[in-house]
Amino acid sequence: MSLLEKLDTAAAARKAQLPDGLGAFGIPIEETYSATEARIGGRRVLMLGTNNYLGLSFTPECRQAAHQAIDQEGTGTTGSRMANGNYSGHRALEQEFAEFYQCRACIVFTTGYQANLGTISGLVGTGDVVLIDGDAHASIYDGCILSGADIIRFRHNDMADLEKRLRRLGERSRNALIIVEGIYSMLGDQAPLAEIVKLKNAYHSTLLLDEAHSLGVLGATGQGLVEKTGLIKEVDFITGTFSKSLCGIGGYCVSNHPQLDQLRYVSHPYIFTASPSPATIASTRAALKLLRDGQLLRERLWRNAQHLYASLKEMGYQVGPEPGPIVAVMLDSPQQALALWNGLMADDIYVNLVLPPAAPDGKSLVRCSINAAHTLEQIDRVCETFSRLYASLER
Repeated sequence: MSLLEKLDTAAAARKAQLPDGLGAFGIPIEETYSATEARIGGRRVLMLGTNNYLGLSFTPECRQAAHQAIDQEGTGTTGSRMANGNYSGHRALEQEFAEFYQCRACIVFTTGYQANLGTISGLVGTGDVVLIDGDAHASIYDGCILSGADIIRFRHNDMADLEKRLRRLGERSRNALIIVEGIYSMLGDQAPLAEIVKLKNAYHSTLLLDEAHSLGVLGATGQGLVEKTGLIKEVDFITGTFSKSLCGIGGYCVSNHPQLDQLRYVSHPYIFTASPSPATIASTRAALKLLRDGQLLRERLWRNAQHLYASLKEMGYQVGPEPGPIVAVMLDSPQQALALWNGLMADDIYVNLVLPPAAPDGKSLVRCSINAAHTLEQIDRVCETFSRLYASLER
């Protein structure tokens, strides 16, 4: 099979899942009105699939900071951090993130994807071992592949399975990196961090926690799962992204290990990528301040999330294991999920459609992302539509 024929095979598989050719993936958003509404297909749509957890994308502080940075420093750096792309703003944001986590140091990457790619491939290599949760994000998988380390998957949030695999490693567990996520992006459940830390210490391994979806969401100041559990001193490396609660583009890694700064010299995704634009850095710095002081925003977010989760569960939908900003409805087939997605879009409600193999356990998902800017009236409207559509789903 030729290279291009492989793409034809992928296209045929997608067509089989979406026989009507609906553009459910990459649907164009024509105009964005606010953190909760946009125009799609000429209609005003309620957005419930943006990962804009704190609703900061239109805040005056972030917009003004971005505008000012463009006026003063232009639209882009045109170079990597190792060349001409190392601006004072990048260093300032790294210092602010380190202080936010009360850690020794931070490295800022151009995307959240690259934060995992660059950190993992810089930390481990041939002869080392990486143990990753079975539901880990693609950036974690790809970082492990790039590293050349041996990759071992353990069942999602299954601590008995993780311990079994650590035990089998013997002395190699001392060169093992365990990677988990604060909140998992598909079903919205949290890692059992206390149990993971206990195993990590027992087997003398190293732990990396990806807080991409938990930054801004968990903890009194929004640090994530490390703050909620009080275990920040027990986690060796924390990665995350600017593209969720911080409403920008970029990523970071923080750590108390003095070796963190050496990653800059061995991480290809860091060395060979142009640095984040001045506007992105400026808006992220403004958003980080709002996130840190955003306890009221977190309370609103959790009020909305718990209301939607409880309502869908009461209706009879199969939802994720626990409430959170990601509320996933699990369905048995792509056709069933597509029918529900179509019904929501017909009522001007946008959510994410997730089909196998991206969805875990062979399920198909209709995935809702809640944010602090959603009103209770908007959440009630979503609940009413889900309730009306429930009876029409083929079971």
